[in-house]
Amino acid sequence: MECPKCDALMEVVRFEEIEVDRCVRCGGLWFDRLEDEDLNRLTGSEAIDSGPAWMASMHDAQEKVFCPVDGALMVRMVDAAQQIWVESCPVCHGRFFDAGEFTDLKDRTLSEVLRRHPRD
Repeated sequence: MECPKCDALMEVVRFEEIEVDRCVRCGGLWFDRLEDEDLNRLTGSEAIDSGPAWMASMHDAQEKVFCPVDGALMVRMVDAAQQIWVESCPVCHGRFFDAGEFTDLKDRTLSEVLRRHPRD
């Protein structure tokens, strides 16, 4: 598999029983359907996000990103609380996180969650 952002090869990395693909150059992470959510629940899983986080903003400038699995044009999804732009495939429902973004998502604090979903 090739990285949808920098076209380098992706290597398989494993945390517990879950395997994801990580770019050998930019450190971006490819998650098959719901793998990111499964890993988000596991303590210490941010260890797979070992790429250079400073590169993420450079890759955010890419307007068109294509799914490494099926070639579909991916949709940019924004988590405003964390300032994370994640690309999601509308066909296979995989997601691509630039280096550092999965860790940022896991580090979301309780106060950030409450700000996004205030009590009625």
